[in-house]
Amino acid sequence: MIDHISLPVSDITRARAFYDAVLAAVGYRRMMDFGQSAGYGDAHPHLWIAVPEQPPAGPAAGVHIAFRAASRDAVDAFHAAALAHGGTDNGAPGLRPVYHPDYYAGFVIDPDGNRLEAVCHTAS
Repeated sequence: MIDHISLPVSDITRARAFYDAVLAAVGYRRMMDFGQSAGYGDAHPHLWIAVPEQPPAGPAAGVHIAFRAASRDAVDAFHAAALAHGGTDNGAPGLRPVYHPDYYAGFVIDPDGNRLEAVCHTAS
């Protein structure tokens, strides 16, 4: 079980705008701000974004996070919000039956190259 995940970002202002919009679509909100970092979640921060004091040694492209969405409409909203706020499409919302018959997900890449997914596991 994961308590929280931290992602490096290059511009905290741009990243906050992106994550404020994208995570609101699946029911999360910014809960804490500490200078060059911000925490997102519901009951407590599950995701932290921060400008690192030293840039990461390798590309962030290996980072993948899937956010559970309450509905397929929320997956669609997540994907649309990401594209509207500087994200790049990495797989339009739709069924991915290779995982299971009701696996409905949308995939994006955030402005810093992190791969994000919103997924709903319930039937329409």
